[in-house]
Amino acid sequence: MTIIMRELLEQTILPGVSKPARYTGGELNENKKDWEKTEVKVCLSYPDTYEVGMSNLGLSILYSIVNNSDFALAERCYAPWPDMEKALRDGKIPIYSLESLTPLSEFDLIGFSLHHELTFTNMINILDLAGIPISSKERQKPIILAGGPCTVNPEPIADFVDLFYIGEGEEAIIDILRTYKENKTRNKEDLLKEFSKIAGVYVPALKKEQKIMKRIVKDLNSKTYPTKPIVPFIEVIHDRAMLEIMRGCPRSCKFCQARSIYQPLRIRKRETLEKQAEEMIKNTGYEELSLVSLSSCDYPKVDELGRKLATKFEKDRISISLPSVRMDSFSINMAKEIGRVRPPGVTLAPEAGTQRLRDLVGKGLSEEEILSGAAAAFEAGIQKIKLYFMIGLPTETEEDLKGIVDLTNKIAALAKGKKRTRITASVATFIPKPHTPFEREQQISIEETLSKQKFLKQNLRNKAIELRWHDAEASFLEGVFARGDRKLSKAVETAWKMGARLDAWSEHFKFDLWSSAFSESNIDPSSYLKKREGSEKLPWNFIEV
Repeated sequence: MTIIMRELLEQTILPGVSKPARYTGGELNENKKDWEKTEVKVCLSYPDTYEVGMSNLGLSILYSIVNNSDFALAERCYAPWPDMEKALRDGKIPIYSLESLTPLSEFDLIGFSLHHELTFTNMINILDLAGIPISSKERQKPIILAGGPCTVNPEPIADFVDLFYIGEGEEAIIDILRTYKENKTRNKEDLLKEFSKIAGVYVPALKKEQKIMKRIVKDLNSKTYPTKPIVPFIEVIHDRAMLEIMRGCPRSCKFCQARSIYQPLRIRKRETLEKQAEEMIKNTGYEELSLVSLSSCDYPKVDELGRKLATKFEKDRISISLPSVRMDSFSINMAKEIGRVRPPGVTLAPEAGTQRLRDLVGKGLSEEEILSGAAAAFEAGIQKIKLYFMIGLPTETEEDLKGIVDLTNKIAALAKGKKRTRITASVATFIPKPHTPFEREQQISIEETLSKQKFLKQNLRNKAIELRWHDAEASFLEGVFARGDRKLSKAVETAWKMGARLDAWSEHFKFDLWSSAFSESNIDPSSYLKKREGSEKLPWNFIEV
């Protein structure tokens, strides 16, 4: 079957699609286990394009854990670009895994990693391309499971998924696969009952009165880490080796869902990290090593770790980078020093333009600290600075919007006379995500978002600054599904049938389809954005993070 499938792809399908390397498999460090000799087969899918999915560290960790087991194998599948989807449908070819080119319908389980609400239609599109019924009620096999940040409110897609795993995947993926192994001859209803006994597992088809408690890895140092990750054939979003130095965040930003999901703070030992870094570079050939966490500069003695790795790899022209940098001269100069091979850009996140609003949202930064951090960056020779702000935060006024303009202009003034500096101000719409202190707050409408964006465009006209903003309609949709209930499953299916795909990609996002889908499903999407009173039961109340 694999030989026939490969010939069909190489001769008929792949020559006619863009970036065919998305669909071939066979990359360096791919793990291809013996299909016939392995008891349990799971296909891991990030429901977005190859470039996005291959950049996801969580899926890479699960892939490594499963393939290191003695009874299970994991293969991969990502969402196809529209030209590939058309080729598969026209040729009546089911979507397949990259490792063995096996149709997804032949796997025992399919696990989706859901990190963004705008990937929901991609998930059910992958199922349909595999010839698998999208409704859990109409499906006997394979078992469909989902994990990731979006599953802390699983209700909007509960009709499509057999079981959700709440928490960190490496803590229970083997429990789930072993439960399947021991009960795979039983009917689906009995099998789901067995899955529901696993801590952290939610089965939508079964009534469950008690709370579902998230599971966490207590000791990161004791868990498998992918020091031999797959190296993609084409450039991906994060085209570098990623070394997770800690998990969780010591900060207390009230808008941040990631902090809620990944707490408590857990730190990897330096000796462990140094060994993992050496193995990753040896096994991949990457020219950049990124020290990953929600707040990398808060790692204890991160300067010592960074300098040691920078010194170790400098002779091989391997750069060390920090994806998140505090706005102080120590952090800025450290980022510059450890990135000595290639000058880094830095990302600074004031979030709000005024001190009043920064204090309200728990962003512990003064304007003096922000400006001194930016000044330190320019003095250190750093040429690229990205600034992150949010609009629509609770209690925001026009004065707060003006604060974004004023603060950005002050930062740009610090760069005056510096050659080739680039300042980008990115503005996102605040979304009151579940399990945050702001989960009951109102989200502003599309019209309000556009009005605030217009204000910034009209008032921030500095040629030294590039202003970027999130699509107002996409942010609206993200907010609807972040705080939605099970009724939204109908809208997801309807929008998908109308052609909604790759909604996180601006060139493919069609809000008119979603408007029609909501109307046909008799749903008022704006009702999900309203302020929730303290007595109102939330759809995600039964999930405890």
